Amino acid sequence: MQIPHAHEVGKYLVTPMTQRTDTGQYAASVSIRRGMHDRVFRLVPRFDDAGCAARYALAQGRHFILNDQLA
Repeated sequence: MQIPHAHEVGKYLVTPMTQRTDTGQYAASVSIRRGMHDRVFRLVPRFDDAGCAARYALAQGRHFILNDQLA
């Protein structure tokens, strides 16, 4: 299984991130960068697999950008 890497969405760079929690699940976060500015969003669901967490983070980052929810 492949974990997604950074993707360009318009003028933004979306980078999914995962971290293993104390319970053994994976937390998902997403970094959305434009130029020198970077915003990181921690996402609520937990996952049993790092790949699933990363794909979810990437999808959420794309959703934030495409639906103009960064303001």
